[in-house]
Amino acid sequence: MTTTVERELIINSEQSDIEIALLEDKVLVELHQDKSNTQHMVGDVYLGRVKRIMTGLNAAFVDVGYEKDAFLHFLDLGSNVNTINKYVRRFISEGSDHISMNEIQYEAEIEKSGKISQIVSTGQHILVQVAKEPISAKGPRISTEISFAGRYLVLVPFSDKVSISQKIKNREERSRLRRLVQSIKPKNYGVIIRTVAENKKVAELDNDLKQLVAKWETAIKRLHNAVPPTKIISEIDRTSAIIRDLLNESFNAIHVDSDTLADETRSYLLNNAPEKAEILKHYKGKLPIFEHFGVSKQIKNSFGKIVTIRSGIYLIIEHTEALHVIDVNSGHRANSANTQEENALEVNMESAKEIARQIRLRDMGGIIVIDFIDLHLGQNRRALYQAMKTFMAKDRAKHTILPPSKFGLVQITRQRVRPEKNVSVLEKCPCCDGTGEVKPSVLLADDIENDLSYLFREQNEDKLTLRVSQVVHSYLTKGIYSIRVKWFFKYGKWIKIVPQNSYTVLQYHFFNKNDDMIKM
Repeated sequence: MTTTVERELIINSEQSDIEIALLEDKVLVELHQDKSNTQHMVGDVYLGRVKRIMTGLNAAFVDVGYEKDAFLHFLDLGSNVNTINKYVRRFISEGSDHISMNEIQYEAEIEKSGKISQIVSTGQHILVQVAKEPISAKGPRISTEISFAGRYLVLVPFSDKVSISQKIKNREERSRLRRLVQSIKPKNYGVIIRTVAENKKVAELDNDLKQLVAKWETAIKRLHNAVPPTKIISEIDRTSAIIRDLLNESFNAIHVDSDTLADETRSYLLNNAPEKAEILKHYKGKLPIFEHFGVSKQIKNSFGKIVTIRSGIYLIIEHTEALHVIDVNSGHRANSANTQEENALEVNMESAKEIARQIRLRDMGGIIVIDFIDLHLGQNRRALYQAMKTFMAKDRAKHTILPPSKFGLVQITRQRVRPEKNVSVLEKCPCCDGTGEVKPSVLLADDIENDLSYLFREQNEDKLTLRVSQVVHSYLTKGIYSIRVKWFFKYGKWIKIVPQNSYTVLQYHFFNKNDDMIKM
């Protein structure tokens, strides 16, 4: 019997960058950041200019406006690249702002063993899509195989193929979906049917397809008079993309703490999934949304070098430029009733579940090597391998898992399209704030009162909120005749004091009646 997983999306807009947390049964499994200044996101389409051809690599470097030129390999050109190049040349040479896709005459497909110098030339204008965001010192990875994802379908211009997600297993359903899409698909557009399209009606698929075609036709007009490097099409923001990809019957709630973002999200839901609009909840609590839902605590517990599971088991996670290494340690975990082999299997099974979560949470990509505790029996190694595949099945990124080697190592390759998520969990020293010099803590109350006096008397602030650490909150509010009460009698105004788990011991900030931080 399958148990239903409760999924919640928590969206925090407290900072300038939006943070998005996905919880499964209250456990944090994914953390995304939608940066306000992010350029060259996966899915963005550019009119670029070929800067140089690298015959030895069978690749080209293309200027798309990033500080490092984007990398285009021959294998990322796609079989219909000649057709796309001809389409772009027509836009530029004819000076038209619209060329119907029905008019396209397909050029010969390129050979898989060809040379990139036969297809593109230095200085050529080329239409490309970002396949991988810039990572480390590398520029974006790009492709000429352009596609746009909707809720149920993926639109592929310059193609006529209809493909279906391999996760849809039922033959009759696959045949039904193929017939439906073939009947509604415009000429010279290919379509990939996503897993969530299973059992959907033709009206829902048709609406999704029309939106994607309209997006392409509206955006492609920008090719007229475009000078490379120019962005032609922007992918939707990370928040909407995550909602689009995760929105299904098992999705229970979306919690948002911003008026503007709540309106944008509601609008997206009404346009794309009106039946799901009621799951949107506008959070208006006093605590920050991540603290209210326990996300902040889970972030601090999950991103360190050492991750403790339970019963003494812990993982050591090391990140290098070449690969990620995870070491499993049993700690003091041992069941005297079991043999060493049974204990090792139990530890490995518990660790495998947490490792699958850590890989999703940190969005690790490339090569991942896991050093499990040695298992001597083949059946136990097979059981661990199957468990690892089961735990990783929820991961939407493409990945491959190899069986344990004779050294007990499990190797995983996972698609990397964005920089790895890394959260610093080390805090500054609460006494010296990282300076190495200690400020006398007995003067803290005096410092706060000096600021308080200035805000009340010089700036004529009416209502103030003071956010402090838990320790300082107790110090200022304890007792019947507390320091806060003394301030009330002295200034004639009551000050609200709120404890913050994320603050260091001596950290404090004042906020006005609009809950805006007051810079001192």
